[in-house]
Parts: sequence; C-alpha cells; structure tokens
Amino acid sequence: MSILAFLCWISVRRRPSLNICTSFSARSSFSFISSSKKDKDKPYKSYITCITCKDRFLLSAVQAKAILAHQSYRLIATHANCADQDSMSKVWKQVLLAAESDPIANKETCSTSIEKLCRTKNLSDAAHLLKGLRDKQIYLSSNAYKVVLIAAAEANDSELSSLVFKDLLITTKSQEPMSYIYVARAFQKVSDLDLLFKLLREIMELTFPRSALVINRIIHSFAVSGQSEKALLIFDYMKDLKCKPDTVTYNTVLHILGKAGQLDQMLSVYASMKASECEPDIVTFYTLINNSRKMGRLDLLLCFIQEMIKRGVVPDLRAYTALVDGFGRSGNVEDAFKLYSEMNSRQFRPSIYIYRALISNLKKAGKYELARSLVEEMNMRAAELVGPKDFRWKNRE
Repeated sequence: MSILAFLCWISVRRRPSLNICTSFSARSSFSFISSSKKDKDKPYKSYITCITCKDRFLLSAVQAKAILAHQSYRLIATHANCADQDSMSKVWKQVLLAAESDPIANKETCSTSIEKLCRTKNLSDAAHLLKGLRDKQIYLSSNAYKVVLIAAAEANDSELSSLVFKDLLITTKSQEPMSYIYVARAFQKVSDLDLLFKLLREIMELTFPRSALVINRIIHSFAVSGQSEKALLIFDYMKDLKCKPDTVTYNTVLHILGKAGQLDQMLSVYASMKASECEPDIVTFYTLINNSRKMGRLDLLLCFIQEMIKRGVVPDLRAYTALVDGFGRSGNVEDAFKLYSEMNSRQFRPSIYIYRALISNLKKAGKYELARSLVEEMNMRAAELVGPKDFRWKNRE
C-alpha cells in the first residue's frame, strides 16, 4: 500500500461575489453559484484534478489552487476540511499500515513526511506519526530524527525531543554531538524536572552498559547550552540512577564549577572523585590548576603540582601555561621562569600564550631585560609556536 498525498486544482470561471463552499471531498461533484441576481440560477462548471505528489508527502490539510488557463479565470486558494479527529486517525492508521506492510520501502517516505511536517511547524502531527511508528518498532533515518530534534528545540518541545532522542539511541550506535545539544535546548524553558529525570531513567535502560558515556554527553550539552544548574542536578541524580560517574564525568563537573567561580564546590567534587577511586588525569589537574590560577590561589597551585608528581601525571603544554601564568601573576616570576625552563627541557613546543604570560609578568616585576630577551626569542621561534588550533585536546569520551 502506498502513502499518497493529493493536490487539488480547482478551475473556476471569473464571476463577481461568488459564494464558495469549501467543504468538499475529492470525489464529490459541485457547482459555484453567483450571488448576483442576474446569474443567481446559473451553475458554473468546475472540476477537480487529483495529482499524486512525487514525494508522496502526506499533508494534514489538502491545499487546493486554481489553474490560470485563461484570462477569465481567477486564482482561488482554499483548504479541505480535515480537522475531524476521526478522519485524521484513519489517515494515520493507513500510513502506519502501509509502513508496517513494507517497512524498508516506506521508511524513506515516512522520513520525508516527518521532515516536511517539521519544516511546516506541524509538530503535533509529526509527534503523532512518530509515536505510531515507534509502537510498531519502525524507525526512521538519522537525518529525519535530526530535523525533528532541531524543530523541537526551536519550539521548546521537551516531550517530542525526548521521544525522538530515545528512538535515535535505539537506531544508531553513535549519535552526533549536536543531537545532545538539541535535546538540552528543548529543556531550556522547562522548570519541572520530572520529564528530564524520566528521560534519564529511560536512557539508562536503553543504553546499558554504556549509560555513563551517554549521561556524560548530556551533562556536557546542558552546560554548554547555558543550563549549568540542570547539568549539576543531572550529576547528582546519577546516584539515584545507580550510574557510577567516571573520570570524564568528574572532569566535566569540575569545569562547570570552576567556570562559575565555585572554588569550594569544585574542591569538594574533587575530594569525592578521589574517594570514589576515579583516577585524576591531566585534564583533571589542568582544570584544577587553571581555575585556582584565576582565583589567585598560589597555595592550591603548589598543592596540585605536588599531587601531579606523586601520581606520575606529567604536565602538558596547557598545564605548564596555567602554572607559569599563575606563579607569574602572584609575583613569583622566578618560579614561573623555572617552570618555563623545565617545559623547554621536556622538549615541549612553546605557545604564544606562555610567552605573553611570561613577558607580561616579568615587566610587572620590573625585569625588563629578561622580558626583552623573551620577546626576541618569541619572534625568532614564531614559525614553530603552537597556535590556537593546536592548543586543544583531542575529543575525549
């Protein structure tokens, strides 16, 4: 069974003040009657031509347009009355039966239909069709789900977003990072967190044993979409889900708290991380060092350096940059320069950031000769300096 959509073309001869009946079916015959006395009893022939759409897109309301075949004809745009819920229910059933009878052949058709419903802002119809397909275990293309997630995010439709995201988790092994962002955006105006917690519980069931990976991405997505409080609530809710946070989880939460300037809470989470026997890595220490530097906490910088050495974690360029800048800002330019020398001995390619930090702090300390020599060194090594594109970690799950 095919999924069909029809465009009705109505041609009507031009007459003044026509009273037009817009409630009709594609099979009914009818005539248009003029309201003028002269033409009162004169029926004017009209016709309907049903044309199957090439993409077989199912419309919730049939759009009809006139064909301008002659100058005495005028364009009339109207809509068939498809508001009746029983009629629409029958239509959806036909679509679902067609998809069920030949899932492979009709998968593309259903995907196209869903995409067009979203583009025309008919999200309720899209949700209805998606639910019916899901109940019959018929799933669409990943691109179709992406289109719905974008539309749901724009409309702040968290329910539709949750429904689609669960389908996406079932049908694809790996989801695009932006899919998580779209889900987070759909929850921006949601104050009642019951739906969010329900989604998390269902995700746990659908994604076990890789649940922590998915939850980590959700926490990150809520944070980058400006919903740090909800991201932290999700982290706290992991205990109720019996989902054990891993190093990536803790690193994400440490970054959120550090960025918000909540140093005490950041240190508390780090203590919980060590108590849970999660191993801190270079990302953990960089996050702690960088945020301690911003707060001017030299005591914490020294503490984290000692702990890094104890755990055998070697600082990378980002960590060295944060340490050099931190010590320099606190007036300990000698220690900052020692760290810079240590970095060179480890054969790290220096970055423009570390030079800028050193030069600035040396000038503040009145060590102009040393600052001038570093400027010359920086200019000589300009071609080999690490730039913004290289100054990043690879994607970490």
